[in-house]
Amino acid sequence: MTTTGQNVWFDLMTTDMEGARAFYGEVIGWKTTQWEDADPSQPYTMWTMGGDALGGMMALPEEAQQMGAPSHWIAYTTVADVDATVAKAMQLGGRTYVPPTDIPKVGRFAVLADPQGATFALLAPSDEASAPADRAGHFSWAELNTTDYESAWKFYAQLFDWKHRDSMDMGPAGTYFMFTDQTGKTKGGMSNVARQMGMPAHWLYYVTVDNVDQTIERIKRAGGKVLNGPMPIPGDDVIAQCQDPQGAFFAIYAHGKK
Repeated sequence: MTTTGQNVWFDLMTTDMEGARAFYGEVIGWKTTQWEDADPSQPYTMWTMGGDALGGMMALPEEAQQMGAPSHWIAYTTVADVDATVAKAMQLGGRTYVPPTDIPKVGRFAVLADPQGATFALLAPSDEASAPADRAGHFSWAELNTTDYESAWKFYAQLFDWKHRDSMDMGPAGTYFMFTDQTGKTKGGMSNVARQMGMPAHWLYYVTVDNVDQTIERIKRAGGKVLNGPMPIPGDDVIAQCQDPQGAFFAIYAHGKK
């Protein structure tokens, strides 16, 4: 049985699928394969690592680009009932971008925005799905950079039954609020960074790598940017926040000062 509240799939909506494929292939080591059941008018490429499928990639629609939407990553969070969860999200102040929709052989999904505007997706999978493995090349952390983390937390806690794990004082940057999913594992954090930086609220997803410094070299060589870091975090780990050549934000994480 799939556990509610787990991020199990990660999609990149991009302005240049071939450029993104080359970038993440060089930087992270991902391979790609075409999803044969995709609509021919909307090709869908899947990301794989060590034979495991972990997400996908689609062209950012022209209409979205004209409305100012940038290339971006979005995670699919598991729920038992997409329709009921969408209804609850609307009651809590969320918005619906893509209504509940069936994907043959995959499940039912929807795309929403929380009350502060950060986008995320729901998935009720046809088959059992689990969170990514905590190893190099897989997503390992989800961070909400928002304008009001206390209100955002109330929204997500009611939607996914996430639990507060710990809070960390970041000085001038405010509080960093960490949470667990229903398995009891710490899965992410949230803070008011977006408000402080004058940015729209958004989710930032971290990929585990073997060595942050070496990965940064590859990011720069492949045309990406390092926006913040590398920097140590509690637990002797290292992170860096980055941007791919098409403008999508992502972050990297390594265990043990690497």
